[in-house]
Amino acid sequence: MALNFDLIALDVDGTLLTDDHVLTDEVREAVQEGAAKGAQIVLCSGRGPSGVLPIMEQLELAGTLISHNGAATVSSYDLAVVHQYEIIPEYLAPYIAYCKENGVHFDLNTAFEMMVERMTPEAEVMYARFHAKPSVYDFAAGLPSGLLKFTIFGSKEQMDVVQSDWEQWPRQLQSIRSGDLFIDVQHADANKGKALRQLALSRGIDRERILAIGNYYNDISMLEFAGLGIAMDNSPDLVKKAAGAVTLSNHEDGVAAALRKYVS
Repeated sequence: MALNFDLIALDVDGTLLTDDHVLTDEVREAVQEGAAKGAQIVLCSGRGPSGVLPIMEQLELAGTLISHNGAATVSSYDLAVVHQYEIIPEYLAPYIAYCKENGVHFDLNTAFEMMVERMTPEAEVMYARFHAKPSVYDFAAGLPSGLLKFTIFGSKEQMDVVQSDWEQWPRQLQSIRSGDLFIDVQHADANKGKALRQLALSRGIDRERILAIGNYYNDISMLEFAGLGIAMDNSPDLVKKAAGAVTLSNHEDGVAAALRKYVS
C-alpha cells in the first residue's frame, strides 16, 4: 500500500509531549514508524530551535524544524536558517513598556538566542522545562537585530488580562496565545501554517499529502492548511473546530493513536 501522507507536522508541547514534558515510548515509536514508512517528520513548535532539537534527538530523527511559531524554519543538520520573519524592533516598544509597567516577565528571541532583562525563580524553573538558557541583556541600550519573537510568561489570570488589553491595540505585530501561561508577539505573517506551506512548496508536496497534529491556538493555521489536521483531545474547542479530526489527549498517547489510525 502506498504511503498516504508525505509530510507529518507535529506540535511539541501539549501534543507530542505530556504536560510534564515527557515523550512517552508509545509516541516515540509511532513517530518512528511513520518515518520508517517514508513520511517526512517536521516538528512545529513555539519553542526556539534549541528547545526543539533535544526532542528530535529523543525521536532519533533529523531534518527540518519549524520553530518560534513559524517565524524560523531551521535545518537540524547544520542549524542553517531556511527562512525567517523578522520583527521591526521599534514595533516592540509599547509591548516592552507595558510589561515593565505591569510587572510582566518577558524575553526576546532571535533564531538561536533568548534574552531576558531579569530572571525570577519562577522563570528559571519554566525555562529549564523547555531546555531554554536565556542570557541577561540590557535592553535600555537598544534592541538587537534579527528579532523573531517577544514572549511573555505569567499566571493564566495575568495572561488573560494582557490578552484582553493587547487585543485592542493596532496590529503592526500579531500576538497569539501559545499556552495558558504564554503569549507570543511576532511578525504579522509568521505562523505555523505559512511556514508549513512554504516548506511544502520547496519540496513539491501537495497540501493534501500533509498531516498535522496540534493542540493550541498557535496550531490552528497549520491544522487548517494540512490535508488532514488533527486536534488533541486536550485542545480548546476552537482548535478542535479548526481540525478535521480529534484524537486522544497528550496523556493518552494521542499522537500515537492518530498516526496509527491515519498513516498507512
